[in-house]
Amino acid sequence: MVFLSQILVASSSVKIFSIIAVIFLSHYVAAVTPATNKTNRAVFTFGDSTMDTGNNDYIISIAKSNFPPYGRDFVGGKPTGRFSNGKVPSDFVAEIFGVKKILPAYLDPKLQLQDLLTGSVLSLPDQLDLFKKYKSKITAAVGTERTATILSKSISFLSMGSNDLAINYFSTPLRSPYYDIPAYTDLMIESASNFLQELYAVGARVIGVVCIPSIGCLPAQRTLNGGIKRACYETGNQAAILFNSKLSHLIDSLNKRLPEAHLMYIDNYSPLLSLIQNPAQYGFEVVDKGCCGTGDLEFGPLCNRDTPGTCNDVSKYIFWDSFHPTEKAYRILTSISSKEVKI
Repeated sequence: MVFLSQILVASSSVKIFSIIAVIFLSHYVAAVTPATNKTNRAVFTFGDSTMDTGNNDYIISIAKSNFPPYGRDFVGGKPTGRFSNGKVPSDFVAEIFGVKKILPAYLDPKLQLQDLLTGSVLSLPDQLDLFKKYKSKITAAVGTERTATILSKSISFLSMGSNDLAINYFSTPLRSPYYDIPAYTDLMIESASNFLQELYAVGARVIGVVCIPSIGCLPAQRTLNGGIKRACYETGNQAAILFNSKLSHLIDSLNKRLPEAHLMYIDNYSPLLSLIQNPAQYGFEVVDKGCCGTGDLEFGPLCNRDTPGTCNDVSKYIFWDSFHPTEKAYRILTSISSKEVKI
């Protein structure tokens, strides 16, 4: 799952953007009863298009999803900037933790004070900056003490590195001519470390860090690198495994170094791969194509109301477009993972 908006602003340094990722919560975490977490609990999501609930509507980017058929199964059949046919993990995790049914985009001009107190999906390139502004807003509204309480009891989710590997390394020649995979994943880990330490410095304490999923099995990667049979691109999957191992070690290290930190490694790799390898177990039939268009490469502006071939029965599909899962897949993955979150 990649951060589509970030493709347009790639720079010479590796960009690590988080996505609330609870998108596939699942590692190291012991069951939490949502009802016990309703009081003073805010949820924040950072990062990529899998978790975006509509911030892309308010930034300059061609990677948008605020048009049909995106959102066709959302409340009222309304496209909202979510890269799926309906809800995304940000919404499901907020619901699971008893915060709200739908998590609003931070850049939505209609965002209310109550939304700020219970969390939102923060936008992309300047996420830390926006989080600092968020902190200033609620401090002005409810005072320093309550702000500190909200932040200390909040849950932040981030997704690290999917776009860097799937797009910047394997799909375009932006990085691969200059780094081999071990060196590139080292650079990504350095950026991830800086991001997490800065987020901690602002006040976040409970942080779920979502690892890179099995990106080699995304429909687009199958098309670009999977050969005539469109098999999973194993080089991409192995790169994800290497990065995830380094990420796990980083989280262990930061938990020891930062006195109040509670960072959790969230396995996003195995749950998605399980759906792909055992589709019938979860009620799916199509694993290698998205519902939109041919399902091979369409996403963003290529997935629109005039795109021919879009499926009628999305419930059979794991992927909505060539990068993003369907609402059904998101719901299953979030449910599986959230049972193991330890807070």
